[in-house]
Amino acid sequence: MAGDKETLLGMGFDPARVEWALKATGNRGLQPAMDHIFEHDGQPVPDLSGVAESKGGSSAPMDVDDDDDDVEALKGLGVVKGAVAGSSSGADAEAKSIKCSLCGKVFKNTALANYHAEKSGHDQFEESTEEIKPLTEEEKKQKLEELKAKLAEKRSRKAEEEALDFKANENIRRKQGKDLSKLRDEIKEKEILKEAEAKKREKIEEAKARAAVKAQIEADKKARAEKAAREKALREGKAFPDAGPATPAPAAKPAQPGPSKDYKETRIQIRFASGGSPITNTLPSDSPLRGVAELVAAQGPDIDVDSVQLTQAFPRKTFASADFSKSLKELGLTPSAALTASW
Repeated sequence: MAGDKETLLGMGFDPARVEWALKATGNRGLQPAMDHIFEHDGQPVPDLSGVAESKGGSSAPMDVDDDDDDVEALKGLGVVKGAVAGSSSGADAEAKSIKCSLCGKVFKNTALANYHAEKSGHDQFEESTEEIKPLTEEEKKQKLEELKAKLAEKRSRKAEEEALDFKANENIRRKQGKDLSKLRDEIKEKEILKEAEAKKREKIEEAKARAAVKAQIEADKKARAEKAAREKALREGKAFPDAGPATPAPAAKPAQPGPSKDYKETRIQIRFASGGSPITNTLPSDSPLRGVAELVAAQGPDIDVDSVQLTQAFPRKTFASADFSKSLKELGLTPSAALTASW
């Protein structure tokens, strides 16, 4: 009906939903249309050409002659009683409405009674002489306000539910973000530890390799020194201790330094770590080692005696500054020795 449509549009409902509600309820009135809008809120509006109109006729005031068939059908089902409510005899009274025997609501036609039966499940109705008067303008306004209040309350509840859903989803998203960030940090930390362990192992392997190379170099140096000392001893006609079976017993070695007292002079050969030709000189066996350092310092004006360092190749020994005051005899350098000088 035009009046119901204008009322619904005036309440702010979407025109397409209003058309859908009116067609779906068969234009049975404002309340059915409102119920339809509320029940299908949030659902997309279908193509109205495919929407079947609800049976039940219009919402116009009930005409007894036009609705006799509907009333008789309800009577046959035992839904509407034969007696008219409010009449003593029930014979001459004119039925102007249909009343629900269970809740007492009065409907002006069978269409609205059927709609009420579908929604409430009530199945006991009776004819009534009570005439449903049209709403006054004041009643229409009051009804409109009530409907608006219901609509606002429903929208408010929906907004609150959406806000709660949004908050819950946001909390889930934040938790997932924190968990993901924590997982990334743990993976990064594990990678750092793994890299540190790899570097540590690499350093250990490098240290082992350097130690092996250094040990080989030292072994080569020692072998060369032993070879040179052996060759020198052979040239000078002295016995050189050997690692073979003919090696003298260690107990006899302490007696060897004894004859060195007879050597009055010591032949010193000095090699230079910086290169150049070695020098050879003969010094008294009682001369201090400092005399050898002075020979080295005499080789250049920029050489300081106190900065000279003397090293014996075999057996390997580096003389400290405290040894400079000791004699060549005390240091076991007689009757000859080869020293390397650096500064």
